[in-house]
Amino acid sequence: MKYQLSLIFLAAAAAALPTDSVEVVKILKDQRTHEGDGNYNLDVETGNGIILAQSGSPGGPEGTVVKAGQYSYTAPDGTPVHVKFIADENGYQPESSLLPVAPEFPHPIPQFVLDQIAFAAEEDAKRSREDRYD
Repeated sequence: MKYQLSLIFLAAAAAALPTDSVEVVKILKDQRTHEGDGNYNLDVETGNGIILAQSGSPGGPEGTVVKAGQYSYTAPDGTPVHVKFIADENGYQPESSLLPVAPEFPHPIPQFVLDQIAFAAEEDAKRSREDRYD
């Protein structure tokens, strides 16, 4: 009886295993240098086209490590992605042609926005002082 239950359990466990194959990606390059003073270099390249180069050294406030580097890969839609970055006391600062860019300031304000601002100012002026702060 125990033998039959064990076989049933093993069969159920085998049926529950995922049938999807897992892609194994080879590491083509993995060079790391760690020095005892906080300096380091990292250079990695994988078989599916991911490339990462990064270095860091102490130099930020309170002994934090300042990092700089770049990485690249191909997005699922086939777009090549290349990002350069710095990470320091000002945070992570990426640079890439694919990142959105805010419009330059001052940018033109649409007329309907100016009209709404003027309308709100007129409405405020019509209210009594007590009504404004209640």
